[in-house]
Amino acid sequence: MTQNIRVGAERRSTAGKGAARELRRNGRLPAIIYGHGRNPESLSISEPEFTKVVASLHGDVKSTLFDLEFEGNTVTAVIRELQRHPSRLNVLHVDFMEIHAGEEITLDIPIHLVGIPDGVRNAGGVLDQVLREISISVLPKDISEHVDLDVTDLTVGSSLHVSDISIPNATILTDGGKSVCSVVPPRVEAEEEVVVSEEEPTDEEPELIRKLKPEDTEEESAEE
Repeated sequence: MTQNIRVGAERRSTAGKGAARELRRNGRLPAIIYGHGRNPESLSISEPEFTKVVASLHGDVKSTLFDLEFEGNTVTAVIRELQRHPSRLNVLHVDFMEIHAGEEITLDIPIHLVGIPDGVRNAGGVLDQVLREISISVLPKDISEHVDLDVTDLTVGSSLHVSDISIPNATILTDGGKSVCSVVPPRVEAEEEVVVSEEEPTDEEPELIRKLKPEDTEEESAEE
């Protein structure tokens, strides 16, 4: 369990796309916090600070606990949604949900595959991961940033499922029958079929065969 990440925040009274654009021009990100019966509150956070945090988490943002500090109070929260620019992928808006220490929450955590499968090492297979995160119910103090799944013993044609994952002090909500990863056979490019003609090419000119006319026969007889 890692230490909560502290993020400074400020209340904001403005709303709408124009106000959000103005915040971003000033190096701030629009955000909102809700949960535990509170009315949703509009906040803003430092864009450079938050971008640095997101980069350091390597995709584990939604399983990270944040301590939001604003107006002399500290509220522990998790991220429920990040809105990103469709092409540049930078963060445009953050949704936080307040949590309390003694109450379980539902969240998704990433699955990290550990090791090199036997089928990859010894048979040239390819490791294919089809499920990258699972949903769990857990107390805030027991949240893990990710879950590790050992794939070392996987051979070609074999797979691992959600039921193969174990997380201490957490209930896995994702269907246990879902496939997480498998080792598939190596891809073999089909060889082009070469068609060889039964008639071998020749450099000799073809013999001209023609039917003799009667006059040609008479001329040949006269010459003899």
